[in-house]
Amino acid sequence: MPATSGTTTVPTASATPQTTNYRAMAMVTTLFFMWGFLTCLNDILIPHLKSIFDLNYAEVMLVQFAFFSAYFVFSFPSGKIIDFFGYKKAMVAGLVTMGIGAIMFVPAAAVPSFPLFLAALITLAAGMTILQTSANPYVAVLGPPRTASSRLNLTQAFNSLGTTLAPTFGSKLILGAVAAPVAIEVLRTMDSETLRVYRVSQAASVKGPYIGLAVALFVLAIIIAFFNLPRIESAEAHGVVHDSVWRYRHLVLGAVAIFVYVGAEVSIGSFLTNYFNRSDIGGLSLKDAADMLKYYWGGAMVGRFIGSALLQKIGTGALLGFNAIMAALLVTASMLTFGHFAMWMILLVGLFNSIMFPSIFTLGVDGLGPLTGDGSALLIAAIVGGAIVPELQGLLADRIGIHHAFILPVICYLYIAYYGFRGSRHSPVAAPAHK
Repeated sequence: MPATSGTTTVPTASATPQTTNYRAMAMVTTLFFMWGFLTCLNDILIPHLKSIFDLNYAEVMLVQFAFFSAYFVFSFPSGKIIDFFGYKKAMVAGLVTMGIGAIMFVPAAAVPSFPLFLAALITLAAGMTILQTSANPYVAVLGPPRTASSRLNLTQAFNSLGTTLAPTFGSKLILGAVAAPVAIEVLRTMDSETLRVYRVSQAASVKGPYIGLAVALFVLAIIIAFFNLPRIESAEAHGVVHDSVWRYRHLVLGAVAIFVYVGAEVSIGSFLTNYFNRSDIGGLSLKDAADMLKYYWGGAMVGRFIGSALLQKIGTGALLGFNAIMAALLVTASMLTFGHFAMWMILLVGLFNSIMFPSIFTLGVDGLGPLTGDGSALLIAAIVGGAIVPELQGLLADRIGIHHAFILPVICYLYIAYYGFRGSRHSPVAAPAHK
């Protein structure tokens, strides 16, 4: 968990350029695309591993629990890495770690072993945490402060491009590369050897895609290593002593908002394939249901481009609150109906999710000055909501059914609405300590 003393690199005001460095921004944007793509593949892995290992919803949600817990565990160490090595080397280290995590899917599929899959996901997420902790504040200082929110929304749009393309990639190369899974009743009648052979054949479809992704990550690490990214010095280098981030109410409430936002977004994405597979909702095969995820994540991409323009005229808090209310209403509508109407109502939530993460992030670190780095680390640690909320929804789905378990994201969105309209307002704080 982030400490209250200054340890995370934060750019100094003197290092902030007056014009945006578009060449460097374009290179860093590729990182946003890659981690969006890889994160969304978890939504494809969930129904695949659920059928292979005969897991209930609570058990299979350990996929998201393992992945997003890494953000909490590794966010503060990531800050140390950035302080010691700098932004560029930290980005390279993150990409290499992600590549190692992707390679680990090969032995996990060969055994096959659900715990090994979880270990691979943790390693992948550890590298991703380094990228998130470094890339978000780095983008913020590649141009004038007044356009920082717009730049972050733009790069997050390319993150959404990755999440939009991943479902088609995963549904065809992972779910579509194997025979349809056998019924659970048949699976449970197999002897141990037959079951092992079946699981090996089903899990084998994971190997090729993740080997290809590992190669892409290693190549990108080499490109970043030789790319001339602008050097940004930390406030530590200029003798700045940080005070406690916990005095800033809007930051602490923003961390809670990040927690519930990521939790709600990941929960919905994680359950959609199984949700659309239900005969009373979509009646789709797992492969076709997984392919529908592109509309959920594609909506987020479109919304971020639109939101980037709207934020020039509408206050960030107001737009965030409006989007959260709309998301809550759409999820509620899906819960209360059936068929394709319920399916499209929940897919539309992606459009309103769009601006939430970058908006909460910029509202949370607003006005922190030299504490921006520590505030960023706190917000990145709060991404652990993607581990906790889906697991809670899995437990709920096992008890009341997947259809009505979506009440949990509704509650999350209502809190985000509160944060947008009221919680993001600054409150007076005591004068910070100085050296």
